[in-house]
Amino acid sequence: MTPVEKLLQSNKAWAAEVKSKDPDYFERLSHLQTPEFLWIGCSDSRVPADKITGTQPGEIFVHRNIANLVIHTDVNLLSVLDFAVTHLKVRHVIVCGHYGCGGVKAAMTNHDYKYVLNMWLRNIKDVYRLHRTELDSIEDLEMRTDRLTELNVKEQVLHLAKTSIIQRAWKKEERPRLHGWVYGLKDGIIKPVFEMDHHSRIDPMYEYDDL
Repeated sequence: MTPVEKLLQSNKAWAAEVKSKDPDYFERLSHLQTPEFLWIGCSDSRVPADKITGTQPGEIFVHRNIANLVIHTDVNLLSVLDFAVTHLKVRHVIVCGHYGCGGVKAAMTNHDYKYVLNMWLRNIKDVYRLHRTELDSIEDLEMRTDRLTELNVKEQVLHLAKTSIIQRAWKKEERPRLHGWVYGLKDGIIKPVFEMDHHSRIDPMYEYDDL
């Protein structure tokens, strides 16, 4: 049996088990999507949003990419954000990074990862540059990497607040609240590191005055 065939077989076994416990589960789920949360997380397979939060399908709308970045030219992310905030009316947007992130570690090196990854990782390098004084003062490499992970999450939350999508929802509906979290692979615990809401202010350069 190939790895792909094993996945398909496991899917059938899972579906059968769910239906045996709750015959109407899939029919109910097919008509329901009212999530309260949008989760912007890392693509790392060790950080599944539903598993680490104990939530069920339909409760969290999810977008994932390498190192949980919010990039203002990323149409994929922005379309997810717009749909979740404008149409699904989520009340919370969570950016969740994780300690031991390979993307963060890679961005801290001077290694050439070729064109596409270099372009992506440069966004994390920019975070390092903004906080160079603090980060360079941390001698322990693991601790420095962990701190960059936290600062990266904070910067991505700030990037969310700079979008007209968030600012419009803040102005008209006083939602959503933005959260920056970091998940610990070693203990399974989520650490909140930053938060913003409709009362928060950002650099006036990024504020829209005609929403």
